[in-house]
Amino acid sequence: LQTSDETRQSAEKIHFFNVPAFLTVSGQLHLEVMAGAFTHVFTFGPTFRAENSQSRRHLAEFYMVEAELSFTESLQDIMQVMEDLFKTATNTVLSKCPHDVELFHKYIAPAQKPFFFFSCRISYNEAVEILKQASQTFTFKPEWGCDLQTEHEKYLVKHCGEVPVFVINYPYDLKPFYMRDNDEDGPQHTVAAVDLLVPGTGELCGGSLREERLPCLESRLQRLGLIDAYQW
Repeated sequence: LQTSDETRQSAEKIHFFNVPAFLTVSGQLHLEVMAGAFTHVFTFGPTFRAENSQSRRHLAEFYMVEAELSFTESLQDIMQVMEDLFKTATNTVLSKCPHDVELFHKYIAPAQKPFFFFSCRISYNEAVEILKQASQTFTFKPEWGCDLQTEHEKYLVKHCGEVPVFVINYPYDLKPFYMRDNDEDGPQHTVAAVDLLVPGTGELCGGSLREERLPCLESRLQRLGLIDAYQW
């Protein structure tokens, strides 16, 4: 028999905020279909995390921008869009909300200073090597094939001079099925994915090239047991 405490803990693992909840996925995959007709599409709206996220950094409910661009063949194109979006949003906030920015600097992050967007670009492989050679002791040991934790992301930003950092080409097994396979063999098997890390926060946004080769897509869905779920 389970005790009341064990029952509660078991329920917390199943339920979102300790109560039953039914969440839908975001509109991302539907956007990929729409992009075939309209080339550039995006959504902006409320998003809910399926996992139990109740921290200041990972809100359970938040607003997210998702975009899909047709005829994009390189991560460079995606990084340029991410950089332009970041610059536009930052400049708009700084120019139109000076009192909010002043309040933020006074009470939330007094040491945080504005910075010009000179970005650093490194591969996941390079990131792991930088972390392994760091004098700092991490709670999560950096190893190839493991996801980068917040402590790793913040260190990488600091290592690169407190500027935004693009990390590209993540391990194949870390990322979703729709990200494009880089066709590399062995332990360095990666996909064309990118995350943008920024000072004071870590990861801000991410993206990837989409797998457009049907045999590759079907093969991966088959291995993951997702053929029926994504038949459409």
